[in-house]
Amino acid sequence: MARYDHLPIYRAAFDLAVHIEKTVRHFSRYHKYSLGTELREGSRGLLARIVEANTSRERGPVLDQLGQELEQFSVLVRLCHAAGACASTRAYLHVAEQLLGITKQNTGWRRHTATGHSHRASQQRSGTPG
Repeated sequence: MARYDHLPIYRAAFDLAVHIEKTVRHFSRYHKYSLGTELREGSRGLLARIVEANTSRERGPVLDQLGQELEQFSVLVRLCHAAGACASTRAYLHVAEQLLGITKQNTGWRRHTATGHSHRASQQRSGTPG
């Protein structure tokens, strides 16, 4: 079984999911069961995608998908703020900062994965052991 709880991106996404759960609790009934449900499911989806990326042999496509999901989640968070679902601007800003950090980590992981593959491919072509 692959480990993932040691990954900083996983810990950050887990913290985001916990924060989303606590934040949605304070949404009005109207927003709680519409936008709130989407937020909660989206944050759990991000965690699942990170676990999938960590266990995948070909991480690149999974990390690309994670990047798309992060962008979609970011739009949903902005929509919640604009619709008045978030109790405060402070709560929105906290989520936005967490998302930015996770997005940066995903970008770094994607770069690392891409350079790792190109480095291994060039070693295989040249016959150099990795």
